[in-house]
Amino acid sequence: MPNPVFLYQPYFFEIKPKSINDNHTTMKNVFIALAAAAMMVTACGDAKVKSKPVTAASEKVETVKENKSKRPDGVSEFYTFKMNDIDGNTIDFAEFKGQKVLLVNVASKCGYTPQYEGLQKLQEKYGDKVTILGFPANNFGGQEPGSNKDIKSFCTGNYGVTFQMFEKISVKGDDQHPLYQWLSMKDKNGWNDQEPNWNFNKYLVNENGELVKYFGSKVKPMSEELVAAIVE
Repeated sequence: MPNPVFLYQPYFFEIKPKSINDNHTTMKNVFIALAAAAMMVTACGDAKVKSKPVTAASEKVETVKENKSKRPDGVSEFYTFKMNDIDGNTIDFAEFKGQKVLLVNVASKCGYTPQYEGLQKLQEKYGDKVTILGFPANNFGGQEPGSNKDIKSFCTGNYGVTFQMFEKISVKGDDQHPLYQWLSMKDKNGWNDQEPNWNFNKYLVNENGELVKYFGSKVKPMSEELVAAIVE
């Protein structure tokens, strides 16, 4: 009778019943191949949250990357930005030192616009732990067409927004604001290359001015995962 053959693409594993050790070795190889295939399938999943790696194997690499987001004097580039708020007043990001900061690109005519309400609740409940900054942008579907005055009237009148809002900017493309270049280019922030792919993307910066997490549009402001990142 021919020897039984186990087929597992892309290799053939032949079991030769010569000894117990031979059979044991062959089956071990089959299980290793199956485990490797399972890992490849898992790796293809789509994550909604990106975080700076924190495993022991990556800590050393990430420390090197962090240094790229700092000036020679050790101060994070994040604190060098100065931008106009929605009323035209200059805001120096150096005033955010020692605070966690959540940066969100917002829009008034988007399916995610009701997240304004969640962001305001987040500000009210965890304002002692995080500072929320809103950046109106018209990059996606033309869903923020109004003037700064129109935007302020909309978000305060409809959602009672009191967190810091800035003047309208571009968050992607050829005219991407330098702040969002820093947030979405890993040679600037140290690890993340995910730029906003729609309205209400969220970037969390820690107390040292380091970008630590990215959240997609579907992650709600009061979600467990976002709140956990703020209070940890």
